[in-house]
Amino acid sequence: MNTKLTLTIEKEIIERAKNYAKDKNRSLSDIVENYLKVLTEKEKNDKNQKLNPIVESLKGSFKMPKNMDYKKELKNRLEEKYL
Repeated sequence: MNTKLTLTIEKEIIERAKNYAKDKNRSLSDIVENYLKVLTEKEKNDKNQKLNPIVESLKGSFKMPKNMDYKKELKNRLEEKYL
């Protein structure tokens, strides 16, 4: 069932989008609908994605000290490895 939707978008963007849709022989509504479909499916899949059993078993097994700066630690380890 299709439902009408009103959007507020800058005029210049609307014109560019209409030209894009015309070049692709598609309606602007179709492009927006498909974009929203892809966007929401990706989010749905991200939520439903399960961890590998090995990763799941390791989850929570490492406790990092509260004062540890992981960016600094990573930088030091990479410098040690590559320099």
